[in-house]
Amino acid sequence: MTVITSHKDLDVYKKSYQLALQVCRLTRLFPAGEKFSLTDQTRRAAVSIPSNIAEGYRRYNRAEYVRFLRIAFGSCAELDTQLDLCYDLDMINANDHARLGELVSDVSKMLHRLIRSLNESEIGSRASSVGRSGRESGVGSRGGTIF
Repeated sequence: MTVITSHKDLDVYKKSYQLALQVCRLTRLFPAGEKFSLTDQTRRAAVSIPSNIAEGYRRYNRAEYVRFLRIAFGSCAELDTQLDLCYDLDMINANDHARLGELVSDVSKMLHRLIRSLNESEIGSRASSVGRSGRESGVGSRGGTIF
């Protein structure tokens, strides 16, 4: 089992970071007239995904971590829509659209699994703390931290 010591150790972070790099490189080729509209929005959505994973990880609180992961998950949907628009406006080709769309889908699925896992482990922590103390403490098994 791999020990996670940083957000950079998370596979979902690594994949989302690569997605953001690819989107930023591709949008450099967009028309200058799009610089402050679709180009900017597409870049922001792509960069938001790994950024929110990192920020949430550093919050040291499971509930806040999950909240930031959900924001990243929403940014995946935003980016997916923007990539569709870019394709339909002939700003990206079919290969780039398919490749980036698959990456967005993979990252979305990974985020969904991570959110579900964190939520389930929180429920398990609460259930075990009820069993030990006779009352629900509301704190995770490791003092409320996610590590």
